[in-house]
Amino acid sequence: MLKIIPLGGCGEIGLNMMVFQFEDHIIVIDAGLMFPEDFMLGVDAVIPDFQYLKENHDKIRAIILTHGHEDHIGAMPFLAREISAPVFGTPFTLALLKDKFEEHQGLDHIILNEINIGDRIVIGPFQVEFIRVHHSIVDGTGLAIKTPEGIVIHSGDFKIDHTPAGSETTDIIRFASYGEKGVLALLSDSTNSEKEGRTSSEKDVVQTIEEIIRESNGRIIVAVFASHINRIKQIIEIAIKYGRKVVFSGKSMITNVGIAQDKGFINLNSKDIIEEGEINSFPDEKLLFITTGTQGEAMSSLARIAQDRHKNIKIKQGDTVIISSRFIPGNERAISSTINNLYRMGAKVIYEKISHIHSSGHAYQDELKLLINLVRPKYLIPIHGEFRHLVMHKQVALETGIEPERILLAENGTTICFEDGRGWLGERVPCGRVLVDGKGVGDVDEPVLRDRRKLSADGIVVALLAINERNGRLIYGPDIVSRGFVFGNETGFILEEAKCIVLEVLDEINGFLRMNELEQEIKKRLNRFFFSVIQRRPLIVTIVIPL
Repeated sequence: MLKIIPLGGCGEIGLNMMVFQFEDHIIVIDAGLMFPEDFMLGVDAVIPDFQYLKENHDKIRAIILTHGHEDHIGAMPFLAREISAPVFGTPFTLALLKDKFEEHQGLDHIILNEINIGDRIVIGPFQVEFIRVHHSIVDGTGLAIKTPEGIVIHSGDFKIDHTPAGSETTDIIRFASYGEKGVLALLSDSTNSEKEGRTSSEKDVVQTIEEIIRESNGRIIVAVFASHINRIKQIIEIAIKYGRKVVFSGKSMITNVGIAQDKGFINLNSKDIIEEGEINSFPDEKLLFITTGTQGEAMSSLARIAQDRHKNIKIKQGDTVIISSRFIPGNERAISSTINNLYRMGAKVIYEKISHIHSSGHAYQDELKLLINLVRPKYLIPIHGEFRHLVMHKQVALETGIEPERILLAENGTTICFEDGRGWLGERVPCGRVLVDGKGVGDVDEPVLRDRRKLSADGIVVALLAINERNGRLIYGPDIVSRGFVFGNETGFILEEAKCIVLEVLDEINGFLRMNELEQEIKKRLNRFFFSVIQRRPLIVTIVIPL
């Protein structure tokens, strides 16, 4: 029996991780992270739960990476601490991973194997071919996986752009050749399954950016994803065409461009590139900056520029800022704040809502239908998306003629089984999300987040007292200290009444409760009191010191 098990990415955006298992052989496809949602206060990243992989670590033969975005390789440093297996990926993908590994310690034992588009590797009962796909990062691949039960196609993240700005196009001929052979199942990207038609061409985006650069007289600042190498390459070429020097700003931008140059995706001439410290030596109309910060990230180059905190780059009247990306849900407020600040400082700001300066890297409905018709799978398995995206992908597939029972909607942890040409949804395996907070992995859970939400919303109240351990009589206190709750000068009576509540509890129990029970009773009474008086529920910490 062939088992395909999503451990992330089915029912959410991000955390992409897929397991292929046949008997005692497992290959893992991708290990991505997800950036924390608004309610995950203080959390740095979210990664998949590796419990199933740890339980079957002796069966894992390889980890295969489809491309270098964070939602596909971001969890690799954490997985590599738990699982020692060879990693396969394209040169640019592994270069990004290697740079990521250098930020962590103790990962030198992981073997990274470079493969090229079109290569085939044999891993136990699996034969894997890497098929070129077009996406918003270079060196992206889909996978054709020959298994004892049949051929399974994994689309990776893809779009079908017939006029891309770069040379990479989705190899629809290779996908079609597998369709001729017969495909058991297609696992296909569902991110944009709600959007009708097809994605706009990257070539159109580049033309729009060129028009803006040609018509601008002052300095130009272009914010773009540091991983979008093809777009960065095109912007560099446009800048040179119009006689501008290029300045890279932002750690990830400088790192990724360096990797792209090393791997041959970008060819830079030193006379066209200058450092930030040299910008005052050139007139404004001869400068173009390429920066990070498309999502308003607090420490990004563009955010620091917009807050006048950047060491070298200060906004001038007449500057043009191009934010060449879409607004990712959840980041709208930060992006809007950045745009407003740039306007206040005198810049002209151009972004997706007012100009066609971005194109998605994920297929729309017409492209999803095209891939289905090329591959002609017996079964379709929508992946990479929230459940609504998976359902919409099913609706799209039905329009191509696939029968409803041939579309398997699986969420994280659901085992997809294939045997003798028949597919079905089987048992569930352990899965979930693990929160990364600083150096802590998995030590922040829902109770901790609940306390953080209370602290952020209603503040904290600490009740401190000391009692005689033998007779329960009060020796010291009670002291009531609050932070982020009420302002003492105006509503200090509330805290004074809270002290009376604590004294009432001590009188009532008359020394008959254990210390932990006493703390809980005080907390319960104070919680009830504060809510009845001012409709707030602060985090209450009760400290009873026995003497």
